[in-house]
Amino acid sequence: MTRNTHTQRNTPTDTHVDTHTATDTKAADAERLRRWRMVLGADSAESTGRTLTARDAAMDGALTALYESGGRQPGGRGGSGRSAGLGASAPSVARWLGDIRTYFPSSVVQVMQRDAIDRLGLSALLLEPEMLEAVEPDVHLVGTLLSLNKVMPETTKETARAVVRKVVEKLESRLTTRTRTALTGALDRSAKVSRPRHHDIDWNRTIRANLKNYLTLPGEDGAAGTGTVVPERLIGYGRAARSVRKDVILCVDQSGSMAASVVYASVFGAVLASMRALRTRLVVFDTAVVDLTDQLDDPVDVLFGTQLGGGTDINRALAYCQSRITRPADTVVVLISDLYEGGIRDEMLKRVAAMKASGVRFVTLLALSDEGAPAYDRDHATALAALGAPAFACTPDLFPEVMAAAIEKRPVPVPDREAPA
Repeated sequence: MTRNTHTQRNTPTDTHVDTHTATDTKAADAERLRRWRMVLGADSAESTGRTLTARDAAMDGALTALYESGGRQPGGRGGSGRSAGLGASAPSVARWLGDIRTYFPSSVVQVMQRDAIDRLGLSALLLEPEMLEAVEPDVHLVGTLLSLNKVMPETTKETARAVVRKVVEKLESRLTTRTRTALTGALDRSAKVSRPRHHDIDWNRTIRANLKNYLTLPGEDGAAGTGTVVPERLIGYGRAARSVRKDVILCVDQSGSMAASVVYASVFGAVLASMRALRTRLVVFDTAVVDLTDQLDDPVDVLFGTQLGGGTDINRALAYCQSRITRPADTVVVLISDLYEGGIRDEMLKRVAAMKASGVRFVTLLALSDEGAPAYDRDHATALAALGAPAFACTPDLFPEVMAAAIEKRPVPVPDREAPA
């Protein structure tokens, strides 16, 4: 009797749960159909049976203008072959830019802007000040503006600089503190002192240096006791000084495929140049070599001093960097390139080997960006790795750690997934 009463008491609750589950499932199915309708577009989505709300219809219109342009997009949107798009009218594009910023989050807006520039040839419209004021600034947009720098009219250049500066300031605020913290610690640790004050002792290094002085202390009743290390030689952290401790040379490929890397390298170059203990040089190259070190106090000036596109002569760039090295044992050279060499391959490898033999710490970054796995010359990457010069792609967030390891002359943190085949 008690069991039956308990069962009856639970029945309404179970029904209530089932009702909620059914409602949740129905809502999830409706949302799934809505998303498929937005993905497929109007002409391919009859089977969803989904009617769009006014807001969804506006979002669909923004997607149609970009992704159903003349049926060029295979499958899904554009499959019907009907003509749509933004056209060549600056006002219509400006309205579209405003729409996507209204209906989509910033990360999606940046992707759609990138697709619009690549798919619909909107680069020319970016030469108009009113267009630049309407776009969402990001690293990819900066790369596009830099590639248009030489053909940009004077009336647009100030607006373009304002767009670039907004992106640069955002990157600096994100990256500066972490970079300074990591490198200041690395510089202090790399400067060994033999008579440190107590709170400056590097205990890990001190113990390793004195392991030969390990003693086993006698225990009670003649049994073996605990051991101890007698620190005959103390090793401590060096105090940050006003003098230059390390030289850093950033050698950056400015071919068109390296646009994002150029932007990040310029920002990092400015951060490194602001640190007194580092002497930083920034060199950019294609088939020619340009030293932008004297502009490092303003990364925007650095960026507008680059010229994206053209060929690649890594050997020539490394020859220039090699000629500027005066303290090999205290120098870190960072080559940022996809390694598609147009110069003399064997000479390039010989220069890297010579620099390493002289004491230079050499690191190759196949990309310095958040854009995922890059395309690169695997043969050259493998050859550099064989010389003991690691070649790998690096995100901006990992770069401070890479530089800290290079300064301390310890193994750099090479992501396994980016190791050259």
